[in-house]
Amino acid sequence: MTAGQPPRVKVKLGENNYGKAEVNLMKIGRDTPRHEIRDVQVRVAMTGDFGAAHAQGDNTDLIATDTVRNTIYGLAKEGFAGSIEEFGQELIAHFVKTGSRVTGGFAEFTEHLWERLPTGDGQGHAHAFVRQMPKRTARVESGDGKTFKVTSGIQELYLLKTTQSGWEGYLLDERFTTLPETHERVMASSVTCKWEYAVDSCDYDDVWQRVFGQLQATFPDHYSPSLQNTLYRMGEAVLNACPEISRIWFQMSNKHHLVYNLARFGLENRNEILHVDPEPYGLMEAWVERAE
Repeated sequence: MTAGQPPRVKVKLGENNYGKAEVNLMKIGRDTPRHEIRDVQVRVAMTGDFGAAHAQGDNTDLIATDTVRNTIYGLAKEGFAGSIEEFGQELIAHFVKTGSRVTGGFAEFTEHLWERLPTGDGQGHAHAFVRQMPKRTARVESGDGKTFKVTSGIQELYLLKTTQSGWEGYLLDERFTTLPETHERVMASSVTCKWEYAVDSCDYDDVWQRVFGQLQATFPDHYSPSLQNTLYRMGEAVLNACPEISRIWFQMSNKHHLVYNLARFGLENRNEILHVDPEPYGLMEAWVERAE
């Protein structure tokens, strides 16, 4: 220590991981003339004994992140015939097995969904597709490469109903509340949700489809006094339909559709012409869980 300089603070390495992010993978199944496609963005992060790399700059036995990227593509070629959740387990198990310093990690997926272009016979085109919304997501975590915590989800599911929604009975602040109460409004939301499992394994593809279908079935089946109430109803319906799920989390934005003032032009507006206000917007988040 140089004279006059304060002593160096003592530090230690805390929780850490490293890996490769935003690996954009497309796999095309060409075994038959009717092709199949998977379009996934992948992040893999490894956890383990990486203290020497951080503190001493010693890279001995570390897996290069370039190797992580190559492994994702290589294992996708050899496998990835099922769900992204299963592929995540395969990836983490591989890195724990091959990396002497790796003890666990996680894999995150965002899958873009595609549908076949329509054809006259109703079967869909054999090799031409159109990208869909929403996106499918998953996170697979493991501390040992053998047991896994799986979280699945849906991202950017845009739902809207043109009636059967209102917002009344809320606190009317005499200074700053300007929004009028209403029992008739457009309700729209961009829904992101994720769920945890009550079972060690299941048919993840089937569960995802059931959740996706149930959200669409529940959103319009009731009068919505608030977005919060609809969120709760959707969560309850999913847990009723999917015993494999222990709880589900929602983030739902309130996409405001405001009746545009046409009276100044001498025109009547019966909730037909709306201004879609992109921001700011209301945002609701909640877990819906099974009660004991």
